[in-house]
Amino acid sequence: MTDLSGKTALVTGGGAGLGANLALGLAEAGATVWVAGRRAEPLDALAKTHKRIHAVEADVTDETAVQAMFDFTGACDIVIANAGASASAPFTKTDLATWRQMVDVNMTGAFLTLREGALRLKGAEWGRLIAVASTAGLKGYGYVSAYAAAKHGVVGMVKSAALEMARTGITVNALCPGFLDTEMTDRSVTNIAEKTGMTPEEARASLEKMSPQRRLIRPEEVTAAALWLCGPGSEGITGQAVAIAGGEV
Repeated sequence: MTDLSGKTALVTGGGAGLGANLALGLAEAGATVWVAGRRAEPLDALAKTHKRIHAVEADVTDETAVQAMFDFTGACDIVIANAGASASAPFTKTDLATWRQMVDVNMTGAFLTLREGALRLKGAEWGRLIAVASTAGLKGYGYVSAYAAAKHGVVGMVKSAALEMARTGITVNALCPGFLDTEMTDRSVTNIAEKTGMTPEEARASLEKMSPQRRLIRPEEVTAAALWLCGPGSEGITGQAVAIAGGEV
């Protein structure tokens, strides 16, 4: 098992779903973990479940707020930019507000988080910067052009940043899960059902069929990949977009 005793980690979007699972996994591995988000209630609730998890409020789309977040937590050895949101619409009906929201939350938020994390790690002998992207950062899906564009941008940013830090002890990678068995996918299921007339069960099955394994990805599978990137022997893994998608990509 990965031993992260003595390390400090930050997980954005950490109040629920994948973010909460990542935080718990890191804490169980021995790290002191900060979970960040815009709403205090879910963050505080998660912090109460483990003695090494602590909460900090922040809007990752706000540059000043991200800087203040790191002022509060201090430099973090592991920074996971997990905060994200999804929206769907046909390409020709995707309005500018939706486009900007998807770029702001999914791409700009990841940029600000990882950039500030890297600045605070300057001169450090070891560090792990991880963006949670998506299979939508590796391929296209219909009706999510803005989301896919933002996630593709995250993957490109990770590859470039990794090259700049290649001769330091800091690695930069992206995790690209398929559809996750989380609250975000539950909302997608509801949206699909409302727009298509499918039952929720049929809508969920349509997402499961995206994977050759015919299932949704469990959050703990993504957490296991994050711990692998933080574990011994991971020094040469940088600039990668690691798909966790049952063979979909």
